[in-house]
Amino acid sequence: MRRRWQDGEATLRAPAASVPLRIAASYRARTRGLLGAEGLAGALLLTPASSVHTVRMRFAIDVAYLDRRLRVLAVRTMPPGRIGRPRLRARHVLEAEAGTLAAWGVVPGARLDVSPAAGGDPS
Repeated sequence: MRRRWQDGEATLRAPAASVPLRIAASYRARTRGLLGAEGLAGALLLTPASSVHTVRMRFAIDVAYLDRRLRVLAVRTMPPGRIGRPRLRARHVLEAEAGTLAAWGVVPGARLDVSPAAGGDPS
């Protein structure tokens, strides 16, 4: 059964960390993303998505492209003002402040997990 993603809060379980996650599943939430933000505590999951941009962003971000099973396909650091190429087989994009994904063990081939935040349901 496929998960039906909804906007909301969750917990991201990465190989070396468990961090707060904001899910952007609606068109409006994905379009807004991190625009105008000064920083990010935790991570943002854009779904469905296969590419991102950092136009009008105020800080550099790490970007992980994920397949349907939340396996990491590629990880990139993008400075402000860039447009990323779409990734084949990518179904989700995970964004975090630059330098944090490596610390969490998010590398190509790693498997991630998303679980509901206390009192919430990310699916």
